Amino acid sequence: MNAGAIADPHAGQPVFHQGASLSSARLAVVLLHGRGSAPDDLLEVAREWNVADVAYFAPTAAKHTWYPQSFLAPIAQNEPWLTSALATVERVLNAISAQGIGHERVVLLGFSQGACLALEFAARHARRYAGVVGLSGGLIGPPGTPRKYEGSLAGTPVFLGCSDVDPHIPLVRVHESTDVFRRLDASVDERIYSGMGHTTNGDEAEAIRILLARPTDTKVSKTSRTGGA
Repeated sequence: MNAGAIADPHAGQPVFHQGASLSSARLAVVLLHGRGSAPDDLLEVAREWNVADVAYFAPTAAKHTWYPQSFLAPIAQNEPWLTSALATVERVLNAISAQGIGHERVVLLGFSQGACLALEFAARHARRYAGVVGLSGGLIGPPGTPRKYEGSLAGTPVFLGCSDVDPHIPLVRVHESTDVFRRLDASVDERIYSGMGHTTNGDEAEAIRILLARPTDTKVSKTSRTGGA
């Protein structure tokens, strides 16, 4: 393996596109799959949302994982994979932006490990998005990680859905993530489901459909249920 691949293991992985073309899309959604999963899993779920004029983009994690250890492990133990995963999200956003869809018309959405990645990216790159959705996930890092994020999400709707007994996601981390996003000026909808486990449900799907159907400002610049977080 060459040095570049070691430093940026997700570089060059395919990004799959489904739905509307960017030239006609009202909204773009970046779908981040979970550990041991693949883009097809979330793309299949997206078809069930049945929201027109939305372009979906699903990048692929190398070896089906965005980072090797738990999202609660010391951050250094997940490098360089975590940095590469965050860079992958940025590359996808830059490609979308180059086609005329600014971040104000982009939703970041992930499940499990992908949810952790989506939330961490949004916190580190705080600005107005069309939405941020974390399904069974939370911000990355061990307990006590400083959350000195800068910037403002400027009212971005953030949806956090998780079980109260998720074996991979401590409930306290979901609450902590909610607090952090509220400090970053997001409009947070946290929903905790009793006894659900590490999966998703119909209430979350309906919340996503409502979020994706919301009017967006077109004047601005142009799941798998496997694995842990």
